[in-house]
Amino acid sequence: MNWALALIEPTDSGVVDSIFKKTLREGEERLMLAVLENATEDFQKYVLAEDKRGQELFREAEEWILETDSASFFSFENICEHLQLDPDYVRRGFIRWKEARRNGASTQFQRRQPPQRMKNLALPSG
Repeated sequence: MNWALALIEPTDSGVVDSIFKKTLREGEERLMLAVLENATEDFQKYVLAEDKRGQELFREAEEWILETDSASFFSFENICEHLQLDPDYVRRGFIRWKEARRNGASTQFQRRQPPQRMKNLALPSG
């Protein structure tokens, strides 16, 4: 059998099914991750929004994150579980982050300044 023909018509159709299922599964995971990333971005970007559109985007993201009984394939709970994340733990993180941000906490880490070198340090004479 020609090697090119073997690629087109494999003798074991289970191999093709396995590859197809893996590709499909990876595609679903990428889509689920993109949905989660989009909601996270809207949640963080618009948490302090003052304009109507920003407030709406934040509200939609927050409602999606807080929803616990949705049967949707793309619900927060289902996506977290499919990506092997604990939805309750992630949800609590979102809530803590929102509370901290709304209470004025910075979301960026403050860089510590290196200690100043001591000038004119007198060394003991030996």
